[in-house]
Amino acid sequence: MRLDELDYQLPHEQIAQRPLERREASRLLSVDRTSGVLGDRLFTELPQMLSGNELIVFNNARVIPARLFGRRAGVHSQPPSRATKSEHLTGKVEIFLTREVDADTWEALVRPGRKMHVGERVLFGEGELEAEVLARGQLGLRTLRFISHDPASISEHFERLGHVPLPPYIEREDETSDRERYQTVFAKRPGAIAAPTAGLHFSNGILEKIRARGVEICELTLDVGLGTFQPIHSDTLEGHVMHSERYEISQETAQRILAARAENRRILAVGTTVVRALESAALRAAETGSTKLVLPGKAEASLFIVPGFRFRVVEGLLTNFHLPRSTLLALVCAFAQRGHVLRAYRHAVEAGYRFYSYGDCMLVR
Repeated sequence: MRLDELDYQLPHEQIAQRPLERREASRLLSVDRTSGVLGDRLFTELPQMLSGNELIVFNNARVIPARLFGRRAGVHSQPPSRATKSEHLTGKVEIFLTREVDADTWEALVRPGRKMHVGERVLFGEGELEAEVLARGQLGLRTLRFISHDPASISEHFERLGHVPLPPYIEREDETSDRERYQTVFAKRPGAIAAPTAGLHFSNGILEKIRARGVEICELTLDVGLGTFQPIHSDTLEGHVMHSERYEISQETAQRILAARAENRRILAVGTTVVRALESAALRAAETGSTKLVLPGKAEASLFIVPGFRFRVVEGLLTNFHLPRSTLLALVCAFAQRGHVLRAYRHAVEAGYRFYSYGDCMLVR
């Protein structure tokens, strides 16, 4: 499949730069995945739109302040050129954490990366936190070991010194309010470097109304990482290799999913990250001959879901609008028909919906 088959035109002014005042105030575009019939609704109508016997699955990953700004300590520095003399030794460095290796070691994107050789060190704050480059990897990644020079832990330093990792299409610096709004109300497990944005629309009040309808709720954890937002650089989808993301499905969640399927109750995924975790676990179960619908436990999701994929678990999807030519749009087009999805996107553009992380959402079922 060619990448240009996942394209659409979006006016820049429809990219949401800030969240709405209330989480649940967003619009909701309903899409019938079989017929393509569309409906303009409000997110506050979601509880009434449900049958009342669904199983809804959330991603409870918590976003960490993954952007850090430091300065080079100057170890192993190359002699300064005329162009780099002003930033030599004490040049500014931006670190974007992408994946935890262990308690004090992370994979990260580093800018400027060319100057960050193995052994180079970066200081943060007043020097209370330090990072050393241990290795260079693919996709421009570096492996960094962090050292705390005071009683605070590495994660405590991240919380204090780090910035909310807003996506690049949000063209402003992060603000104090983003620490709360770029986080779902059910976020529990730290480790994600981007929010599972479909969950941002839910308030505690909406969750109470959903439960009052008789809908069952369960959770899993997928640490949103490079796999979710890494661009497709090839001309075809087949040429793209997904970066794996860590996920965990509890025994309880796996049992609830199995029970819902046995009782013919619809399984509704909140967000594409939930889809990737569930379908990865279902594929593992099928390949190992397990009697379970999804295998519980910890694993890595490197599954690239494209049109033609056979869904084993997910029967409904609540999702935000995604970038053109992206793996996330490919997933939505795989779940519904590509023609239906792109027509829904064109309608959303014409109807003035707000797009991307802080934007409106779609319910596809």
